[in-house]
Amino acid sequence: MGGAISGGAAATGEYPVVLNVYDLTPLNNYVHWCGLGIFHSAVEVHGSEYSFGAHDLPTSGVFEVEPKSCPGFLYRSSIFIGHTSLHPLEFRDFIQRMASEYHGDTYHLISKNCNHFTDDLSTRLTGKPIPGWVNRLAKLGAFCNCLLPESMRLESTETKNLTDYHFSDDSNLTINDHFDDDDIEDKHLLSESSVSENAIVKEVHR
Repeated sequence: MGGAISGGAAATGEYPVVLNVYDLTPLNNYVHWCGLGIFHSAVEVHGSEYSFGAHDLPTSGVFEVEPKSCPGFLYRSSIFIGHTSLHPLEFRDFIQRMASEYHGDTYHLISKNCNHFTDDLSTRLTGKPIPGWVNRLAKLGAFCNCLLPESMRLESTETKNLTDYHFSDDSNLTINDHFDDDDIEDKHLLSESSVSENAIVKEVHR
């Protein structure tokens, strides 16, 4: 599942769509068996991987990286979702337009996170959603909205700088997919300008 398109898929106009799932904490190894965990996810199609993260500007938070190598996360597994009939140039136009719907400053851990994006992208491409367990904690958070810290509630307009989570292994983790300085140079935000046949992304520098 390295992103390569087989000759048969190209010949039939069917291109694989794969969900790549990453761990945000080692605790996932202990709670995954009961259907819980804190995950980052991305959709792999046409040899690249696409996901959504937070930043402070009213511009797209959708970014492109090499498959299974998203900076700041530990790759867990790949899940085949289905096929898309969009060939590479059609997909570039599609993802460019979709990126304009996901601005970095609209990211919210509970209502609009990376897994919401991949679920939307997978559904649009294949008609199939991502597995429910990938974003189960956000769904539980929405159900128990009144019990959450104020900065994380759905009615809050604050989408970034959420509380750092402290785990029993003494590791610290901010689980809002925010672009950290150490990682941002390896992620390529999708621009919202007119589509070019040569490239649709611009590199983000520190």
